[in-house]
Amino acid sequence: MTFPKVVEHVKVPPIKCQGIKTKLVNFIFQNIKWDEQGKWIEPFLGSGVVLFNANPQRALVSDTNKHIIKMYQDIQSGVLTPQSVRDFLEVEGKKLEESNGEYYYEVRDRFNENGSSFDFIFLNRSCFNGMMRFNKTGGFNVPFCRKPERFRTALITKIVNQIIWVSKVMKGKDWTFVCQDWRETLKEANEIDFVYMDPPYIGRHTNYYNQWDEKEAKDLAEAAGQLPCGYALSMWYENQYRKNDHLDVWNGVIRTTSHFYHVGASERNRNAMEEALIIKEGYESDVLPQVSEQLQLI
Repeated sequence: MTFPKVVEHVKVPPIKCQGIKTKLVNFIFQNIKWDEQGKWIEPFLGSGVVLFNANPQRALVSDTNKHIIKMYQDIQSGVLTPQSVRDFLEVEGKKLEESNGEYYYEVRDRFNENGSSFDFIFLNRSCFNGMMRFNKTGGFNVPFCRKPERFRTALITKIVNQIIWVSKVMKGKDWTFVCQDWRETLKEANEIDFVYMDPPYIGRHTNYYNQWDEKEAKDLAEAAGQLPCGYALSMWYENQYRKNDHLDVWNGVIRTTSHFYHVGASERNRNAMEEALIIKEGYESDVLPQVSEQLQLI
């Protein structure tokens, strides 16, 4: 199948982060044009929800968050399996409940020492409001969600099913996960590839791992303009308070849709906004009729 396309059942990966594009997957896929002959390239992987629902045969994906990359590498290599994750969460979840939540901070300290993918999943699914945030020294610093009974059988089964799904999607595919700067990833783009970019949203305080400032954002716009292939950029367009002036540094076709973010540290960061997709001219699709998106929250 080539783009534009519609994913009948959008599925979600085993980790969450602010700005996750679950409800925007079909908006993105319907508005881009690509024949899938080359690689799908993502220099800002985030949760991976766009990648896994795109389901290309070849992919190069990166992120500067080493823990996200390591987790998907561990699933790809078989270090993380559905059964090993189930066993781990059952044992650790019981310790969390018996400690009335205090065990969360023991796991957090342990993770900041050894970077275990098992601990990463545990923290990501039991931290406050699904946040992914690290301090200046790279330590995960999100507090506990205050639900000691968090890892009940239903949630563990959901997480395990998500790992089963991403494992099946990756099987037999030529996918490379690498922790590196976006500039290095874009250097590998060829004419037949397609680049999807979902960087931290400038002016939205959504940084989750390292610094992202106005200069970085402008450098990305300049580098994208020199790409030999098609690209699309996700970025906020406007909300009830203001419009995003950063979009002025980008060239391309802009498509917008209304969206609401549910993940964030405070209510003021979880308001409705107009979401933009900026597409390199010539790689935008004819606008398709809107479809009713059905999410399969496995």
